[in-house]
Amino acid sequence: MKVGELIELVDETIANLKIAIIANQNRAFESPHTSYEFTQRALELQEDLDDLMKAREMLAKLDPESEVEEHFSGEELEEFLRLLELLRNADAHAY
Repeated sequence: MKVGELIELVDETIANLKIAIIANQNRAFESPHTSYEFTQRALELQEDLDDLMKAREMLAKLDPESEVEEHFSGEELEEFLRLLELLRNADAHAY
């Protein structure tokens, strides 16, 4: 996998997280009984987003045409891809 392809996956995940954060922030105003849970979830997602933004900044410093395996171990890459998949597949509108 090329670094550029990984950056695209990160960008897609970042977009999904931003949607999920907004959805949770909006749901926090629906009911005083559930506002804490939605606010808490939005804060957790914001932490994930901040971490992904840092990872993206680091990836942007690498040559987009280089292979990811040149920069990360197979285990690190596998774990990161699994995390991206989990975050990306979360349905932001279901929150």
